[in-house]
Amino acid sequence: MDIVNPEEHEVSHVHRVYEHIASHFSATRFKPWPIVEKFLCGLPIGAVGLDVGCGNGKYWTVNPDIFIVGSDRSSSLIGIAHSLEIQDSIVADALDLPHPDSRFDFVISIAVIHHFSSPERRCHALKSILATLKASNNSSDCGRALIYVWALEQKNSRRGWDEGDRQDVLVPWVMSKQFSTSAGAKGSQQNRQVPDSPRDTPDSKGRDTTNDGVDGQDEVKGRDKELTYMRYYHLYRKGELEADIARAGGKVMESGYEKDNWWAICGPVR
Repeated sequence: MDIVNPEEHEVSHVHRVYEHIASHFSATRFKPWPIVEKFLCGLPIGAVGLDVGCGNGKYWTVNPDIFIVGSDRSSSLIGIAHSLEIQDSIVADALDLPHPDSRFDFVISIAVIHHFSSPERRCHALKSILATLKASNNSSDCGRALIYVWALEQKNSRRGWDEGDRQDVLVPWVMSKQFSTSAGAKGSQQNRQVPDSPRDTPDSKGRDTTNDGVDGQDEVKGRDKELTYMRYYHLYRKGELEADIARAGGKVMESGYEKDNWWAICGPVR
């Protein structure tokens, strides 16, 4: 996939898509991932941090003894998160976070960085996150960030990606029209839990099954009762997340693989 203008590509295949699918996306996102839950529950009482790319705010109830400021590029998702009335939330881009430097105890950014469509933009987002964390000469008490990204190595998953497949893909999200946000569908749908994930599966080699389309246009295909939206992902290969964190001026404290994702806990080097 040749991406001529990364910013326009993200507008078409990330930002606009999440505005459209917010209600349906939120309905499928309600169970905390184990490592994220462990990270949040291990924080000291009174810790203050950020949830960058918070979506519907599903992690905000994990630890009632910490304070989280959530942010997301999607105003529709922030509207859903804000309605929880649990933590604070704002509309913000991870490339330009409106927070002071070196003030926060922790950051979580779960399944966000892979939506940036160039190496430079992914590195920029990581730098922006690292800049918000408290620095310390003692690595045990410096601010820490937990980052999750989709992995290329998913040969045992329903998606079937693996080494040798392309890393930049468009993945379909198939949504029932009943969830359409264009008709102001937030209302009763926004808190409904749907246990089965939508069909966001490309073909067995990670190839999207439609044309890439043209930057600047929504990639939407209507059916009688469904709409399909194409979301952009950069699939991280083994070691790539750690390398990007180092390039962004961070240090990796711990990293690993969990259910088709690479994750890393990192801190600033200042």
